[in-house]
Amino acid sequence: MTLTIPFDNSYAQLPNSFYARQKPEPVRAPRLVAFNADLARLLGITPGDVQDMAETFAGNAMPEGAEPLSQLYSGHQFGHYNPQLGDGRAVLLGETLGTDGERRDIQLKGSGRTPFSRNGDGRAWLGPVLREYVVSEAMHALGVPTTRALAAVETGEVVLREGPMPGAVLTRVARSHLRVGTFQVFAARGQLDDLRKLTEYAIDRHYPQADGPMGLLRHVRDAQARLIAAWMSVGFIHGVMNTDNSSIAGETIDYGPCAFMDQYHPNTVFSSIDQFGRYAYSNQPDIAVWNLAQLATALIQQYEDKEAAVEEATEIVHAMPDLLQAEWLARFRAKIGLTTSEEGDQTLISDLLKRMAEEQADFTNTFRALAGDAARDQFTNPEAFDNWAEGWQARVTREADPVATMTSANPAFIPRNHRIEKMISAAVQGDYAPFNRLNTVLAQPYLDQPENEDLRRPPSTTEVVQATFCGT
Repeated sequence: MTLTIPFDNSYAQLPNSFYARQKPEPVRAPRLVAFNADLARLLGITPGDVQDMAETFAGNAMPEGAEPLSQLYSGHQFGHYNPQLGDGRAVLLGETLGTDGERRDIQLKGSGRTPFSRNGDGRAWLGPVLREYVVSEAMHALGVPTTRALAAVETGEVVLREGPMPGAVLTRVARSHLRVGTFQVFAARGQLDDLRKLTEYAIDRHYPQADGPMGLLRHVRDAQARLIAAWMSVGFIHGVMNTDNSSIAGETIDYGPCAFMDQYHPNTVFSSIDQFGRYAYSNQPDIAVWNLAQLATALIQQYEDKEAAVEEATEIVHAMPDLLQAEWLARFRAKIGLTTSEEGDQTLISDLLKRMAEEQADFTNTFRALAGDAARDQFTNPEAFDNWAEGWQARVTREADPVATMTSANPAFIPRNHRIEKMISAAVQGDYAPFNRLNTVLAQPYLDQPENEDLRRPPSTTEVVQATFCGT
């Protein structure tokens, strides 16, 4: 049987200035190590035999209807503008209209050099590919908007990073790969006709109800506010929130040095390249506002009346912190069992988080345990929890079913860093059992799954992962 992908491409119909036509570079010995059959069905894909899929998802064979290209964009990286980035190690094969009517990109990541590679090799090694596969699918199961993983392939080739590593290619699926940086590059170059075409394309694809560039800005703002609040609610730290990693579709994109917190602390940073904590957990809402301001700056260039456009854009951007706070509060209310709103709720939540930071409480396990009677055990000084719980218990008596609310808002399982690292180490040795187990368990993160209780355990002192890496 031959793999069949029902392509219906639209980005490839845009002007050549938007991308470089680029086929993937073939690899020596592709081997399929993961295929997401559920996602394939959603995309309308008919699977082929294993070797056929390995050849396709490695980039050795092009399925009928594919129009491979690498997208152009620029972006602010840690606050500094880079005038040209683009897909340096990725090729967009094309798009499908899924069985749900949704248009999605299918992209190979780690598929070789492109005109945007600069000095990079265009490849990925197995570790980051498996990390993105596991974490992106876990995020989907958690209900967080995200790109998804369709397939992972070993290439049979060596990639040089801190040493020789096994090469791999990830097949990533997204509602689109349009980024804030996609708009920035045309605005910075003064290519206003292309900027207008891009704006029209983005509106048509994602927000058809939007009225012009400022309407698009409002919709992106709202989607990003929902996304960042979702990140915060599960203790997720993206690690590299550059504008070229900010999706206008409101999805989590580009899982590089990402991580989930174990012990709660608002200043937690994992990314090895974030030396000054710009993208720390607690900074993510502010960075999202900053990124939106960069999108606004780009979109304004389309207007003849710049003064009026600046005034409207400023109003839109300045509204984002309150929107973020409202989304955050709604999610954290649910995490402590509240569906109704009372004046002291934010103080109640903030007080709990403060005590969790001071008493080294595990973020995920503490919130999950609120639905039972073991939350106090997460604190080095259980009395710190007891002192908070008195007011909380009085508050939840005014709720209809706080336990059900908490159980549905607080996952039992997240992809913990030490488990990810052990999974990668095993896979490098050819053992994919930990990878498959993580994917199975994390597909149902809100179920207790007592037989998998070991995956809920925080890391021991020797298992703590101090830093995560991009893999480029």
